[in-house]
Amino acid sequence: MAGVTEYPILKAQDITLYFGGIVALNRVTLEVFPGEILAIIGPNGAGKTSLLNCINGLYKPRSGRIHFEGREITGMKAHKRAHLRMARTFQHVELFAGMSVLDNIKLGCIMDIQSNFFGSFLRFGKSVREEMKYRRELEEKVMDFLDLNHVREQPVAVLPHGLQKRVDLARALAMKPKVLLLDEPMAGMNVEEKEDMASFFLDIHRDMKATIVWIEHDLSTVMNLSDRICVLNFGERIALGTPDEVREDPDVIEAYLGKEEDM
Repeated sequence: MAGVTEYPILKAQDITLYFGGIVALNRVTLEVFPGEILAIIGPNGAGKTSLLNCINGLYKPRSGRIHFEGREITGMKAHKRAHLRMARTFQHVELFAGMSVLDNIKLGCIMDIQSNFFGSFLRFGKSVREEMKYRRELEEKVMDFLDLNHVREQPVAVLPHGLQKRVDLARALAMKPKVLLLDEPMAGMNVEEKEDMASFFLDIHRDMKATIVWIEHDLSTVMNLSDRICVLNFGERIALGTPDEVREDPDVIEAYLGKEEDM
């Protein structure tokens, strides 16, 4: 885990979440260290997305605490966490279909653009200068980095699914994240698209020094790309360790394959 220190950048402690009478998360604790790639895996309904939603503020846990860079953010709204440089993508692409690729990605850096209402509305002065500055940065860095310049002016709606997922990732990168939360970034992709995304994934980690927490169902990809893996089952953490440790864990084997007498 290159660049990892002994102090976590992100810590979720004893997170408990209910939906009515259903326990989605039961006292789940997770620490994420700067510079690492940490995967969250588990069977369907294990609580993976619920945990990510608690971390970035979409859900408020029934109990437990969340700290980011040593600061408690448990009660902080999602948009405030975004200002702390916590970026998020979703399993199902959440883009503005009628807008261009460039305009969708620009939304990721909107909190950095200093402007006022009249300047933005009338398109003059500092508002325009700020927008053009960030547009150049996006074109030179994020879009070029993810090989999206050839579709920059196209509406997102006309793009194939794999490219839409890449645009979603680019918008998150435009936030200059300290922690990148990715919910199944390869969902629905074919083999070639997954290979491309895996390559981008490693480039992001290496060149942008991003700390990454991701959910993914493709176990071979998870094992190859992750420093550590957290395994959830029925809302509880059943394992946490390196890929080799998790691969051999009997609780993980049981969760994925079932008990021998049930097979």
